[in-house]
Amino acid sequence: MTESPESRSGFVTFVGRPNVGKSTLMNALVGEKVAITSEKPQTTRRAIRGILNRPGGQLIVVDTPGIHRPRTLLGQRLNDLVESVLGDVDVIAFCVPAGEKVGPGDRRIAESLDGYGRAKKVAIVTKTDASSHDEIMERLLEVDALREDWAAVIPLSSVTGERLDVLTDELLALMPEGPALYPDDVVTDESLEDRVAEIIREAALEGVRDELPHSIAVTISDMAPREDNPELTDIWADLVVERDSQKAIIIGHKGSRLRDVGSRARAQLEPLVGTRIYLSLHVRVAKEWQRDPKQLRRLGF
Repeated sequence: MTESPESRSGFVTFVGRPNVGKSTLMNALVGEKVAITSEKPQTTRRAIRGILNRPGGQLIVVDTPGIHRPRTLLGQRLNDLVESVLGDVDVIAFCVPAGEKVGPGDRRIAESLDGYGRAKKVAIVTKTDASSHDEIMERLLEVDALREDWAAVIPLSSVTGERLDVLTDELLALMPEGPALYPDDVVTDESLEDRVAEIIREAALEGVRDELPHSIAVTISDMAPREDNPELTDIWADLVVERDSQKAIIIGHKGSRLRDVGSRARAQLEPLVGTRIYLSLHVRVAKEWQRDPKQLRRLGF
């Protein structure tokens, strides 16, 4: 990208309750799947950066976990992660889905933005493709009333792409002047191994119920091209759960569910890695890992 004196670059993060569409929005802006998505709350567990290049500059979008009332040590650490990101970014974009009324959780998050005076604030009404015109207008009024210092209030759909360009232009205009911080061809600073682990976890999340989504973690034991066939990549991964009963659910009857997880994951991994994939999945139990500091460290939290 050719820099000019007017080039702008900086960091934006999306905040909101779990499952308001933050990761889907980041992927839509970047134009590539950088963060996994799921209907399960608290899918995002790390600060993931997606990089968006435009003629006017570069946006670095930091995807964070949804802010929630923590019930485990993991939950508290995710909230702490969000707080650390909010203190560093140039713009905070607060997200509310068009089809859900603004509630106490939204108000609490909007009020908490007072603690981050350095960042400019933008409000986004997401998922407009799944809502009526009246719902969207009602949500815009509710969101606008939450704060007096919104730099912009924008309704959009990550699915159809409607008004994503408006959001991009607004965010770039709010960024400080400066050169691009990443090369043109980089869409994320996530390592390939981390992206592989997340895709496997996304596949494992599909169809699970109750508390199980929060109890699933994925680690990569090894990943390498096969020596006698460089067109084939071997990946060995562990699916970590908290109880034996959860292990049985993940594996399924005669291994049927684990095979489905592998099939779904391979479909996304092969385009990402650029070769055919041999994926070996192993399920292991780490008792109450969400509450155990040592286990959390081993799992990267």
